[in-house]
Amino acid sequence: MQLADLILFVRVADCGSLTGAAVELDISTAVASAGLKRLEKELDTVLFIRSTRSLRLTAAGERYLSYCRRALEDLRLGEQALACAKSQIGGLLSIALPSDAGRNFILPWLDMLMDEHPNLQLRLHLSDSLTDFYHDKIDVALRSGTPKDSNLVAFKICSAKRVLCASPDYLKIHGQPESLTDLEQHNCLFFMLDQRTHDQWCFYKDDQAQKVRVSGNRTCNDAEVARKWAIAGKGVVYKSSLDLADDLKSGALVPLLTQYTGESADLYLVCPGRQHVTQLVIMLREHLRALCQQRIIGVDNIQT
Repeated sequence: MQLADLILFVRVADCGSLTGAAVELDISTAVASAGLKRLEKELDTVLFIRSTRSLRLTAAGERYLSYCRRALEDLRLGEQALACAKSQIGGLLSIALPSDAGRNFILPWLDMLMDEHPNLQLRLHLSDSLTDFYHDKIDVALRSGTPKDSNLVAFKICSAKRVLCASPDYLKIHGQPESLTDLEQHNCLFFMLDQRTHDQWCFYKDDQAQKVRVSGNRTCNDAEVARKWAIAGKGVVYKSSLDLADDLKSGALVPLLTQYTGESADLYLVCPGRQHVTQLVIMLREHLRALCQQRIIGVDNIQT
């Protein structure tokens, strides 16, 4: 099977005409016709229904087209990656970061990357709201939780769970909750996303989800503020173990109700499309994976 025949097949499908595809590829109609017949013979499948005026994909041709497009795109990205690898890493990368993680540990990690690659330029967008890649002109974003949009390209950076915790000072005054229903008697610190307050917290025990509606007197649309309130003894917080790693290790926050498992808060590096997966993004992915793994070491032991 020849690569040129696959390219021809896609162009004919897009043009709906053998002649039009031949013109675009700068080959004769006879060469195009021979290439298409060669591909059909190789596959032992009729890809087009031919008439005197046009070509129309068969059902088999429709199915094969999606695979063919994907294969050609992968080859293009592979060539792009090799080309990038041969050149010095540089240029502008626009990246969206969540507020707490961005300020407190990802920012110095990006400084490390820029020190290694002085031609690299960063434009940071710090927000806990979901990123609008096209409106905000974002190349890549870090997000907690599995992206719901299947059109995005997502790389898992780190596995993490939400942890329920409070400061020692808060617990001295209010005591530790012994059950999920006890949380109804505690001041819970809320995070607000897109004008919705997350006041229903979900936990797991024996693979069964258990939800509890909680209340409190403090709400913010910045996740870092909720963490700072918790450290200051203002209430109970329910956040990613990745965000709270330093606080849990230092004892500034104490894990609660450890007989339950918190909700998933896995961290993902997300791109709006495959064309954005450059060598720089791949390098960033590996850089973040290694550092996140170091950060989370030992946190699970603290929670048990």
